[in-house]
Amino acid sequence: MRSAEGSRSGGYLTASGPTKAPWLGILRSALALSGGAAVLAAAAAAPISGPGAAASALSGWFLIAAFFGISLLVGHVVGRSNPSGAIGMFVVTYAIKIAGFAVILLVLGTPEWLHTEWFALTAVGAVVLWQFAEIRAFSRSRHLIYSDVTDTARKGGSDA
Repeated sequence: MRSAEGSRSGGYLTASGPTKAPWLGILRSALALSGGAAVLAAAAAAPISGPGAAASALSGWFLIAAFFGISLLVGHVVGRSNPSGAIGMFVVTYAIKIAGFAVILLVLGTPEWLHTEWFALTAVGAVVLWQFAEIRAFSRSRHLIYSDVTDTARKGGSDA
């Protein structure tokens, strides 16, 4: 198969490799989609229930973005040096986040200004949109399943 511009060596297409560090791209996608929806929720909440409701909607999104965003940042940092270890770190990070967020929420309690309905509805919507964006972005990234074939194996060497 020849490339349209013939820019590759010999004019033929070459195979591309895996996406380098897909976690930041996934984070950007999820933040954009869920954040945009949270801004719309806050814009709807302000005239209906006041500025406290708008702040509650944005707070619900922020909690979800922080919860899921931490995992993607850890995946990015660990995945750069040990790609197969990123999944294990997701599990460890998840356990730490559950305990940490539970302590924070129990210690802080419910602030007076918080509109629980706007907070909860925006948080649930953010979770659904975040998961959708993560799955969509992850499915569009490229992952190396098998090791690359070495040059000697292509030429009939003993590595095959």
